[in-house]
Amino acid sequence: MSESDSKEKDVGVEPRQYANSQTDEEVGIVHKGAALKTDLQGRHMQMIAIGGAIGAGLFISSGGALQSGGPAPLVIGYIIVGVMLLFTMQALGELAVMYPVNGAFYTYVVRFIDPSWGFAIGWDYAIGWLTVLPFELIAASSTIKYWTTEINSAVWITVFLVLLVGIQVFGVRGYGEVEFVLSIIKIAACVGFIILGIVINVGGVGDQGYLGAKYWHDPGAFQNGFNGFAGVFVVAAFAFGGTELVGLAAAESANPRKAIPLAAKQVFFRIFLFYVVNLFILGLILPSTDDRLSLASSSDTRYSPFVLAISDAGIAVLPSIFNAVITISVISVANSCTFGSTRTMQALAERGMAPKLLSYVDKHGRPVWCIVVQLIFGLLGYVVDAPKGGDAFTWLLALSGLSYFFVWGSCCLAHIRFRMAWKAQGRDLREIPYRAPLGVWGSWIAFFLIWVCLIATFYNALYPTPNSKPTAEHFFSAYLAAPVVIALYLFWKIYSRNWKLYIKLEDIDLVSGSRPLDPSDFADASNQKPGWLSRVGRILF
Repeated sequence: MSESDSKEKDVGVEPRQYANSQTDEEVGIVHKGAALKTDLQGRHMQMIAIGGAIGAGLFISSGGALQSGGPAPLVIGYIIVGVMLLFTMQALGELAVMYPVNGAFYTYVVRFIDPSWGFAIGWDYAIGWLTVLPFELIAASSTIKYWTTEINSAVWITVFLVLLVGIQVFGVRGYGEVEFVLSIIKIAACVGFIILGIVINVGGVGDQGYLGAKYWHDPGAFQNGFNGFAGVFVVAAFAFGGTELVGLAAAESANPRKAIPLAAKQVFFRIFLFYVVNLFILGLILPSTDDRLSLASSSDTRYSPFVLAISDAGIAVLPSIFNAVITISVISVANSCTFGSTRTMQALAERGMAPKLLSYVDKHGRPVWCIVVQLIFGLLGYVVDAPKGGDAFTWLLALSGLSYFFVWGSCCLAHIRFRMAWKAQGRDLREIPYRAPLGVWGSWIAFFLIWVCLIATFYNALYPTPNSKPTAEHFFSAYLAAPVVIALYLFWKIYSRNWKLYIKLEDIDLVSGSRPLDPSDFADASNQKPGWLSRVGRILF
């Protein structure tokens, strides 16, 4: 074994193969499963980027953030996380086009940062989605209570779980088509609420009269000072969670070089329209001191701030329609849960970081045993009817919200390390098919904002309100993901006995699985920039 091969064995990757600069071989494969199907089209990728993020986090949990922080922190917090996510998606888009490999950001962290940190992030992300699925099933079953309470919630959980099983039968194409249709419905509802909210605000319907910025003055734009503002970030992260799935879907995209950059560039503008504008309108027509909002942190859609705002306007039919949209939204997110967790677990298993059984992919491109594990976790939805079941599930759900900050931060750091290795190894930037507009500066900005959010969330976990005192229960219910990630990281360090903190730049494999541009394509790539009218159209549509 050569000295360079020995070095790469130490960092947990396979020896590089320079004979072919576009080899399909991925780094660190121990148990190679069958190939995943590349059935996702550009339209699927775009809807996954925005549609997978719209669910209970926006339509329900935002009510709790509105009450604790007020309308101004709600909008500001979502803008900060939205900007962070814009740069994160740009970085992830660059990596996913160059390396459309299974596992996406988990693989990039293993490859460009450190295998132990990749193990921690991979499992943290998978566990997050595993626990979000039963939450979304409970939320979906709770939406039915808006119409009737005569049927036990467990019945509806069973119905929705069977529906998810049916979707899995059709593989990644079934996931893509379902997301495409459901996302169109969610987007239409968001646009409709913006229009309706403006009408309500100017007194066009109901007996509230002209509202304007009334609720920003009384009870006020801010509630609970900095404590309330800091609490918005983890809610925003939970609401935005899933946007990064477009990177995970790169390995199953028919044309990642075209589809991923388009989806990544549209993320911020779509999030701005469907999240920030909706929440701004919501803060204008619903007071943050409404006592009903205290119940909006649960999965009960009867207290969704969107449904409450429509009901207060005296509109008879629309609350029921919007509740149906929420039902569709949480089913969509549940569908995304199955995709996100199964692809990550399968990638972990291929690299020897999960049981070998999970690496199996059938002839239809389905990671069957990973799907089985995810659906087994879906059975946790039945704890809704158990004594103290809600408390148990609160702790499971605590693993998800904060974990997105670790995933997004690791994506940015992986991009920074990739660019550093690219320069250190003397590669030409023109070889990169899609480059993030701000390069590593965008990743540094996002990385900084992520640390700001983590610190603010840490403070809020200790002091949720100005006069509160720290309690272990509240702290860990908000910050449980942090010690879990650290424990996973230390476990793999001890298990692998690899004590290096990071992979040296000269040892990073930039070749395996890459799709660089050929020098003959440099000129063509620079001449294919669309006109301003086309750019505006892509931003909006």
